[in-house]
Amino acid sequence: MTFRPLHDRILVRRIDAEEKTSGGLIIPDSAKEKPQEGEVLAVGSGARDDSGKLIRLDVSVGDRILFGKWSGTEIRLDGEDLLIMKESDVMGVIDQPAAAKKAA
Repeated sequence: MTFRPLHDRILVRRIDAEEKTSGGLIIPDSAKEKPQEGEVLAVGSGARDDSGKLIRLDVSVGDRILFGKWSGTEIRLDGEDLLIMKESDVMGVIDQPAAAKKAA
């Protein structure tokens, strides 16, 4: 199934946080909070201003983003838990340095 968000909405997959602390302690699932970082899977065409002109979104497919703890609406699509949110719920895009991208 393909899904295309409308207007200024985006489809996001949460990126799980580390399961260990910096000191090496393993965090059990019951103590974890939902991650507030995700990967953009699909974007809408953009919002319209008062004159009807299309304003393109600042995020694009593949961007890693940070969003609020209670942002978006959770959905299940093709057996995967995803979020649909407005672009205004996004706090920022995470730019990875070139060295980190090569290592991954």
